[in-house]
Amino acid sequence: MNPLLKMALELGPLMVFFFANARGEWLAERFPALGELGGPLFIATALFMAATAIALSASWLLVRKLPILPLVSGIVVFIFGALTLYLHSEIFIKMKPTIVNSLFGAVLLGGLFFGKSLLGYVFDSAFRLDAEGWRKLTLRWGLFFIFLAVVNEVVWRSFSTDAWVAFKVWGIMPITLVFTMSQMPLIMRHSLEKEGQ
Repeated sequence: MNPLLKMALELGPLMVFFFANARGEWLAERFPALGELGGPLFIATALFMAATAIALSASWLLVRKLPILPLVSGIVVFIFGALTLYLHSEIFIKMKPTIVNSLFGAVLLGGLFFGKSLLGYVFDSAFRLDAEGWRKLTLRWGLFFIFLAVVNEVVWRSFSTDAWVAFKVWGIMPITLVFTMSQMPLIMRHSLEKEGQ
């Protein structure tokens, strides 16, 4: 898949969520059915669920498979989004990043505990590393996911809903990009392609 299209499909639902939360009252005026959902966060949650379904469907239609991270995240979006709307409680959608990141972190760290570097199974087609490289990278990503879960809990419990939404959209992505780039020296050191040259 084209990298720009892939990025649009992964970031698109988040952008919809941010826009809908920021312009919730405007959307409610123009689309009364959305207004019946409640305040801006509830409108944003419903549109986030719809945008996630569209992004996953488009991904499936284009490449006939679904990447594991967006798929798991999408399932949690649907479950916690539905709970948010049905129970009319913001807590569930705010806890969704905590649940997703904790799940990813637990799976990666749990795999290491049993001697499996699970990150290698997901990214082996993107680049090839030796066993020690996969083990170190899996450990780092597992701890990073736990870090993101903790940060989400601190932000949503300590700040306003608007601040949490802004951090979710504009804070998490830069932090993740910086962390990803910081792993390049490890990847280069343990690259099998480099060893084969």
